[in-house]
Amino acid sequence: MIYPKMEQVKNNVISRTNPYLASISENSLLTKEGSEKETRHIVIDIKGSGLNYQVGDSLGIFPSNPPFIVDQILESLSLDPEEEVVFQNTKLPLKEFLSKHVVLTRVTKKFVQLLAQKVSSPSARTRLEEILQNEKELEFYLWGKDYLDFLEEFPGVSFSSHELVSSLGRMVPRLYSIASSPLLFPEEVHLTVAVVSYKVAGRMRYGLATGFLSRFVKKGVKEIPVYNQPAKHFHLPEDPLADIIMIGPGTGIAPFRAFLQHRMVAGHRGRNWLFFGEQHQSTDFLYKEELLHWLNQGVLTRLDTAFSRDQSYKVYVQHKMKASAKELWDWLQNGAYVYVCGDAKRMAKDVHQTLIDIAREAGGMAQQEATHYINIVLAKEQKRYRKDVY
Repeated sequence: MIYPKMEQVKNNVISRTNPYLASISENSLLTKEGSEKETRHIVIDIKGSGLNYQVGDSLGIFPSNPPFIVDQILESLSLDPEEEVVFQNTKLPLKEFLSKHVVLTRVTKKFVQLLAQKVSSPSARTRLEEILQNEKELEFYLWGKDYLDFLEEFPGVSFSSHELVSSLGRMVPRLYSIASSPLLFPEEVHLTVAVVSYKVAGRMRYGLATGFLSRFVKKGVKEIPVYNQPAKHFHLPEDPLADIIMIGPGTGIAPFRAFLQHRMVAGHRGRNWLFFGEQHQSTDFLYKEELLHWLNQGVLTRLDTAFSRDQSYKVYVQHKMKASAKELWDWLQNGAYVYVCGDAKRMAKDVHQTLIDIAREAGGMAQQEATHYINIVLAKEQKRYRKDVY
């Protein structure tokens, strides 16, 4: 994708193929000192862009690779940064291509196959060929490595610009749930970003997008290609009197912060119940001051928190749901909508099963009836069970 210049975007609809070059106006730490996590509040400035969004939507972001990785690859391979390469029928400098259009933090199988042909050592070639024949071994071998690791492990290996370009994986956008309401912030988009970081071979590594947003973007510089990704179903009820139950541990809090802002400004009178979970209350209570303020003001009707590491046994949001099974069931019977945002592999599955358990225990349903009620009646027929999971 060739990113358009600023003046071009203003006359066109902003989309994945025509993103707007935005800037960061705020990058602040949400977690406190002593936390095992680094979660940040990122504010994207979209003033004058014409980008429109609704609560429940996501912001698509095309990250760039860390500059030092790009520079070291070019230096190690003695490639000319200004050499032109063809990408999507457009010529652009090799350095720009490596920075914005391919992923340099995750190595492709195709690159390893090319490397196996290039290494001069027969033993190294045999080792690489054996690894390539076993997908699990290859996955383990590549974990946490970027292209610099391979250039360091196999010094002297050379690639032409064409060989390198053809072996790299293409850049795709990352989607982040929007944590603000356009009613309150029409010229900003707020994001809740959990920074991925770890150390391998004595060097810090960062998730491509989270490292880009938290470490490598300069505040105020329009260098972030963004677009709005509308939600298909993850929007507030049309009825402003409808109650909502929001379940969002960790960064899953993001869209619910937007929901609460929106309902507050719009004057929605429906009740709002939030389940939030993290590791420690003292260090990981994201947006604590805002949430407690909304609770005191009545914007947030009820707040149930689950801090998993603050006691000898683990407590998660589904445990808090079960502890309030009767009240939660009453809300559902009175027409409340249920929203779940966050990890799809574990949290969302556990929450889903808990809803079935609540229908069975508090609702007095048989197992099959409870499953049908949550899976079919609530989710598909009444469309009151909505998920934004990843």
